[in-house]
Amino acid sequence: MKRNTMLSIAAGVVVIAAVTLADATLGRFTVRILNLSAIYIILALSLNLLNGFTGLFSLGHAGFMAVGAYVSALLTMSPAQKEMNFFLEPIVPILATLQIPFPLALIAAGTCAGLVAVVIGVPALRLRDDYLAIATLGFAEIIRVILTNTQNITNGAQGLKGITKYSTTWVVWSCAVLSIVFMLALVRSSYGRTMKAVRDDEIAAEAMGVNVVKVKSTSFVISSFMAGVGGALLGHMITTIDPKMFTLILTFNILLIVVLGGNGSITGSVVGAIIVTVLMEALRFLDMPMNFLFIKTDGLPGLRMVIFSILLMIVVLYRQKGLMGNKEFSWDGFIGLLSRKGSARNGGRP
Repeated sequence: MKRNTMLSIAAGVVVIAAVTLADATLGRFTVRILNLSAIYIILALSLNLLNGFTGLFSLGHAGFMAVGAYVSALLTMSPAQKEMNFFLEPIVPILATLQIPFPLALIAAGTCAGLVAVVIGVPALRLRDDYLAIATLGFAEIIRVILTNTQNITNGAQGLKGITKYSTTWVVWSCAVLSIVFMLALVRSSYGRTMKAVRDDEIAAEAMGVNVVKVKSTSFVISSFMAGVGGALLGHMITTIDPKMFTLILTFNILLIVVLGGNGSITGSVVGAIIVTVLMEALRFLDMPMNFLFIKTDGLPGLRMVIFSILLMIVVLYRQKGLMGNKEFSWDGFIGLLSRKGSARNGGRP
């Protein structure tokens, strides 16, 4: 245990040094991808909490991200910024002069997303499987329509521009690390084991005295809180938001990360988030005009998402449990793997 603790501290120091070095030496575009990976880690963990650890199939994450993004943006923008954005219709007076520090706005963003989850969860969590997915997808679309039509609160379809860029490398990766630590503590706690029991056999868990509705609701609210924080960080990174950002495609990207990494694996969500984020940018050339030896295209917008869809199909068909399955990284397993490799190189001798 002491050895594992020391190794974890050493790994943490290495990560801090790597993030510091990357932020100081890499170009703006590369740093942007790095930061986007951290945000997707938070979002993937939040969805995995539902799908992987509680067994709830939800497709409403884009809606909770939208709530978090708009709440944080409206609470941190200055009165001058709000006046510049709301030129078609003035913003409601209570929000016109309201401005709070970013950390408080980030907490408020997650809290508001959690409160929306409470309202949605009362009717939706009575459903199961595909019906729950359809219901949460419908609620996410309702949220997007509300954002589009509340001109004096959200600025409608025009969205919000000139949002202060608070999502620096240190901020997003600190939030990602906190999310990982929180998920590890939650999953290893007695409540985490209760969530897994509900996932594995809801009827048996209820027979053992577990309040299934309470467990589902709590998981749903925590997941939505994390999604709201992730949405707020995303808005403060790209500095502009509008309702068209928060569609099913965004939820699909997060779901792809969870499925690719492994349902019920925190390590898988982290690895999957980094892989998918990097591939999203690496494959962007597919949407642009291409000129190969005998093949020439004028540009095929959306081809990149076709590749991602094919990737998801391959994983579902040939690796149903994802890259990590439900396994987690451990120092004992890592050291054991190195020992076996060393033994194999020495012809089986220790």
